[in-house]
Amino acid sequence: MNGIFDTAVNAFRVESIRKRLLYTFMILGIFMLGGLVPVPGLDGEKFTEVIRQWGQLGSIMDLISGGGLLHASVLSLGVSPYINASIIIQLLTVVIPALEDMSKEGESGRKKMDKITRYSAIGLAFIKSCLFTYSTRSALNSSLPTWLNAGLVAISFTAGAAIVVFLGEKINDKGIGNGVSLLIFAGIVTRLPDMVKTLYQKCVNISDSIDNAALGIIAGVLVFVAVAAVSVIIIVFVLYVQNSERRIPVQYSKKVIGRQQRGGNRDYIPLKVNMSGVMPVIFTMSLLAIPSVIVTLFFNNSTNPVAVWLKTSFTGSPWYYVVYFLLVIAFTFFYTSINFHPVEIANSINKNGGMINGIRSGKPTTDFIKATAHRLNWVEAFFLVLVCIVPTIIGILTGFENVWFAGTSVLILTGVANDLIVQVEGELEVRSPKGFLEDLTIKTGRR
Repeated sequence: MNGIFDTAVNAFRVESIRKRLLYTFMILGIFMLGGLVPVPGLDGEKFTEVIRQWGQLGSIMDLISGGGLLHASVLSLGVSPYINASIIIQLLTVVIPALEDMSKEGESGRKKMDKITRYSAIGLAFIKSCLFTYSTRSALNSSLPTWLNAGLVAISFTAGAAIVVFLGEKINDKGIGNGVSLLIFAGIVTRLPDMVKTLYQKCVNISDSIDNAALGIIAGVLVFVAVAAVSVIIIVFVLYVQNSERRIPVQYSKKVIGRQQRGGNRDYIPLKVNMSGVMPVIFTMSLLAIPSVIVTLFFNNSTNPVAVWLKTSFTGSPWYYVVYFLLVIAFTFFYTSINFHPVEIANSINKNGGMINGIRSGKPTTDFIKATAHRLNWVEAFFLVLVCIVPTIIGILTGFENVWFAGTSVLILTGVANDLIVQVEGELEVRSPKGFLEDLTIKTGRR
């Protein structure tokens, strides 16, 4: 904890980093204010009531959107269209050779891919806005013609999604951290007071259900402390795994340049245990939400057996969690396969005159790195399943599913915060090769 505090204090002492942090906070502030702007032509209370009727599907969509869907604001779609567009483009990169070649063109290729993702996100936002407007048509105001009112609402949702994409890219360009992740982070953080309030109310209800007043107060306090303690344990566990890595030792050969001898040092290749972050979970949630979205939007009140089965099977049934479990494992391996390149790592080691002890250069090195990453994928997949499914099931059984930190929320919160701290520390070290603490000691004259 002291290390995090020291990093924050030292970051604000460096003018360039301070400006980037303040710029990031400003963008997040604009995002939060945008969440208070209502959509014209839409009854906010009726819209929120309709979304709440969607049950678990509405909660999932609200989470992915950054927490703005239930507020019926112009930013209700949040980053959801951008995430969906990113998933589609990444999947197409594996299938379409032109996109794969573009992704390997370095900085110019990355800019082209970002541009394609941006326009795809706006297109998806418009489609999603039309579907939302149709499915929540009961919340439209009657002061305007229906077609004009519906068009106004759909355009407002689309414009809000475009603004969110713009804000996220501005954080990437001039701020610190991943813009999209920080916007989701901000949306989840705003839920914390409501979560604490809900927990307090549940504890009060438990206390009131006990005839003995003293015992009731003690029971309420114990439940509050127990839930808070479990939440802290989950957060610490997630942070520990996210910072864990498998270090592959590498020995570099000695080189004589002139009269100087260089090299001969030992180093390591760090492979993170949680290499894919929260993306496999987001992929899984987005895919599993499709059947429920279709049924909810078009067959919500239908008695058709197929529609009823789809709605019940993909909203918290045992089959839902079985499919969830399998998809998280599949997407963990898929995401790593398209973002982790053992051939490039092996070539880099060989180019710099290094080798892994007991492993020959070339293909054996590539196979060793690939096999090591493959084993870590299993650990990562079961870690994601453990964090996302087990606490959720316990919460449903105990009635505290909307109270404590679990699942995607805790992964996003800890992951984004952890990455932000790492980036800030990296910026500090770049500006002071000998370590930012030593640099600040020299500047201030303190020992």
